[in-house]
Amino acid sequence: MLGTWIQIVATGWLVYRLTDSAFMLGIVTFAGQIPSLIVTPIAGVYADRMNRRKVILFTQYASMFLSLTLAILVLSDHIEVWHIIALAALSGIVNSIDTPFRHAFIRDLVEDTSQMSNAIALNSMLFNTARFVGPMIGGILIAIIGEGWCFAINAVSFTAVIASLYAVRVGFIPKENNTNTIIEDLKDGIKYSFGFAPIRYMLILVISTGFFILPFQSFLPVFARDVLNGDSSLYGVLTGSYGAGALIGAFFLASRKSLKSFPVYIMIAAFVFSGGLALFSCSTVTALSMALLVLCGWAMIAQYVSVNTLLQTIAKPDMTGRVISFYGMSFMTVTPLGAILIGTLANSFDIQDIFITFSLLSLIAGLIYSSQKSRIQKELSRVLKAESEVGNSNDHI
Repeated sequence: MLGTWIQIVATGWLVYRLTDSAFMLGIVTFAGQIPSLIVTPIAGVYADRMNRRKVILFTQYASMFLSLTLAILVLSDHIEVWHIIALAALSGIVNSIDTPFRHAFIRDLVEDTSQMSNAIALNSMLFNTARFVGPMIGGILIAIIGEGWCFAINAVSFTAVIASLYAVRVGFIPKENNTNTIIEDLKDGIKYSFGFAPIRYMLILVISTGFFILPFQSFLPVFARDVLNGDSSLYGVLTGSYGAGALIGAFFLASRKSLKSFPVYIMIAAFVFSGGLALFSCSTVTALSMALLVLCGWAMIAQYVSVNTLLQTIAKPDMTGRVISFYGMSFMTVTPLGAILIGTLANSFDIQDIFITFSLLSLIAGLIYSSQKSRIQKELSRVLKAESEVGNSNDHI
């Protein structure tokens, strides 16, 4: 993940250096994430059918190859913007396959469901430690050795992931007597995910956040250079501040002993994220902007990890892959749509005004979720009670 975040920072800076265009930043984000619109739901179906470890191994090899290709193009001075867009699209396809398999894989690794929230939070903590450290390292490396070596470092980093996956030994039991077609399973997944109210309202919230708020990460180079008058190092520091808040949020959730308060955390985080980004968009003071990004990072993790945990807890086991695929689409498919809209609007409107407006719009979804929080709380209590009764029965036996 360190390598991944170094590459994310390097890619954003490279695109903005080559084009001086916020619109092109939106285009690259769009190209990298829009494949999930088609791929992720189908991958979610297969995540309920196939050996997850083997598929994740394939995606890591593919990601390594794409990073190495980008490094070679930059270091040989043959890089053009269309190369970045094409490789971003290919990476998007790989990530769209990887996401539902990787999230559902946690359920294979963690046999004790009472530890699920801690496992997901630990995973997020590791991810956001890299989010905190990686961008700062990336910003420095860009200034010292250039973007190309950043991409090469990321390619090498995949060897650790691949070695780890070979070391993991997890049993896989395929679904029996499944005569449904892929389309039928996909329809069942959509019907279940959006027909079951507790899951539906959590998905609505993260989809709204993914469209209105998460795209701001792609436009941090604009804030760093044009709003705060900084360079690539400041861009790395801003991204690192966001990661620091996310890391704090992950530690916070990993320390929770119970899931009972998670619906409340989601509600609080929804309002904090929207309000924090609105204030960040108004800021022209670097220190204040950094502090607000720490707050936004905490809120982002508190919302997304809590939703991820509750979805995996509440969803039927044979629906987990499909439910998680729609969760993944909230930031893989919806976010690039928001990014391309923001990039287009940036040609006519000030980037700060755009994000202030979008932050206020996202508050509506927070209010909708708040009105339904008690239903989610009730369903969670029912599931936890049922699991407790099963556990007590097994202890008695």
